[in-house]
Amino acid sequence: MDNAFAGQRAATENHGAKALSGAAEWLHLLAAPTFAIMALVTGMSGDGAAAVLCVHDASPLGSMAAMYALMSAFHAGPWLKLFSSR
Repeated sequence: MDNAFAGQRAATENHGAKALSGAAEWLHLLAAPTFAIMALVTGMSGDGAAAVLCVHDASPLGSMAAMYALMSAFHAGPWLKLFSSR
């Protein structure tokens, strides 16, 4: 009786692992567009409270919009891999 349950549990775990693997294949594609949207929204909304607390215009890369744009560029690898395979 234990072997039947063990086989059923192994099949269920294998199915769960396949579902997670499929989700992970698409999840890594979400980072670049998410950061790009965050860069656009932050760039359009202005500096806000950060300008009061931080040194203003110390560096051209000092804004949150620039940081999000860089993060989007750093996470573009999966998209480039996807486009190059087609």
